[in-house]
Amino acid sequence: MPGISRRTVLRTVAVAGAAAAASPLLTACSDSSGGGDVTNAGKKQAPWPAYKAPAGAQPDLAPTEAGVQAGYTRYPSDLATAVKRTPGDGSTIKVMSVTFGTPPKAAAQNQYWKAVEKALGIKVEYTVIPQADYQKKMATVMAGDADALPDIINMFSGYTLPREQQFVQTRAQDLTPYLSGDAVADYPNLAGIPTHAWRDMGRIGGQIYGIPLERPVTGSTLWVNQGMFEDAGMKDGWTDEDFAAVAKKATHGKTYALGAAVGSNFCNGVHSAAHRAPQGWAVDKSGAFHANYTDERYRQAVTYQVQLRKNGSYHPDATSLSSPDLNTLFLNGTVGSMQNGFGAYTTLYPDTKGLLTPAPALPYAVDGTPGGHVAARRSFGYTILKKAKKERIQMLLRVLDYLASPFGTKEWELMQFGVEGVHFNRAKDGSPERTKLGEVENITNLPFRYLAEGPQVLFVPGRPEAVRALHAWQQKVVPVTIRDASFGLVSRTLVAQGATLRALMDDAVTAVIAGRSSMSDLDAAVKKWRSRGGDKIAEELAKEHAANS
Repeated sequence: MPGISRRTVLRTVAVAGAAAAASPLLTACSDSSGGGDVTNAGKKQAPWPAYKAPAGAQPDLAPTEAGVQAGYTRYPSDLATAVKRTPGDGSTIKVMSVTFGTPPKAAAQNQYWKAVEKALGIKVEYTVIPQADYQKKMATVMAGDADALPDIINMFSGYTLPREQQFVQTRAQDLTPYLSGDAVADYPNLAGIPTHAWRDMGRIGGQIYGIPLERPVTGSTLWVNQGMFEDAGMKDGWTDEDFAAVAKKATHGKTYALGAAVGSNFCNGVHSAAHRAPQGWAVDKSGAFHANYTDERYRQAVTYQVQLRKNGSYHPDATSLSSPDLNTLFLNGTVGSMQNGFGAYTTLYPDTKGLLTPAPALPYAVDGTPGGHVAARRSFGYTILKKAKKERIQMLLRVLDYLASPFGTKEWELMQFGVEGVHFNRAKDGSPERTKLGEVENITNLPFRYLAEGPQVLFVPGRPEAVRALHAWQQKVVPVTIRDASFGLVSRTLVAQGATLRALMDDAVTAVIAGRSSMSDLDAAVKKWRSRGGDKIAEELAKEHAANS
């Protein structure tokens, strides 16, 4: 197996863990954040921003209404202009977001940083928070002085933040007057964010407080080493028995078919979806909500994972590996698979070049029923603004509008690849190829993408075959995605106790699969979860659902 460079690993860390289930913060932030009634039931609902398709290149592979993404097998030769004038006013703005990369070089030594500031017409003081530190940092910010808040804050969806909605309602700017309905027309790139992203972000108290980061419907995905899994018998139309047999055959010596990172419950999302269990919450025709934990199919998925672990198919450190370390093991061939967000392909394909061919696995069938796939929240978090005067808010929205420029525009290219001749050069097909500087100074390590971003498309520079394969895979998988019915809804109990309740179940599931607890212990944990707030959350979500229907 060829060696792996340090920069390859660092680039891959950008996506590693983005979709892995994360252990929630157990200590709630201070109640000083206050907040009124954050639910939407019984309140007038602000209209979502009026969608208008953004200008950009025509795709080579067509999208579908169901959620298959537009695919581009070649880079546009004639880039459009998405923003007519410099959005900023020369002032300094403070921003904060999660990061999956490495700390960026300081602004004075960072040519990418300087180029973005020049294009935006502002100075940017950027606080980047490593994924592992995000919860603790946000707890401090949420409990702190309102005047000390950054101007722009990324609210990352990968964690359950205690009393998040109260914090937003109390401390953030209500953006309803600026973005609701036709008002969004002043920011055409924000108007190009599809309505499904706004819906999954959700309202708070009937109002719009954030700008969503749009994501495809295909969520947590089992990324496999295609050669390893095909050699072991992977095939279309496989069953749970086939999957177990492939995993066992691909495991030998110090090579393990299944890798997992801490907090992922042994990749439970992939397996529970294959068993057709609810992903979070399901709602029936009567409007009643049912949690995944209370569903027999979820229990069956855990039992199945217990057997996979007993067979030795999981890496022995599956409960302690960090996401970056798991990526390294995948790249060097120690593990043959890992659960990650579908969007991981943007780094997996470049980083595995010369090492292996990555592929998203199709879900396996169980008892003759085709397997399901995790449907992602169509909003990978959202961006809020510190309260300010009207002129300041309008300027900040213009900045975010620039960042949300779509694929096929000059602005998108600058944000994604930097400056031509400095951070990237053109390949023969016209697609950007990063320079050595571009591998360090980029939107991964200085993550403007988590403040605002245009609609997601399928594109891998110089890899048209990868785009075709991903598009074909989505056509098969999108129809069987299983959506969490709670997306975009607010429950008082979930806001107040969701972090603790999720930790209870994550710990219980991990312990059972790892062999430290029994299935009866899991059943006991479910009863405790229900009595401590799970059943109450179901009632509150049903009311919210009725109000938003």
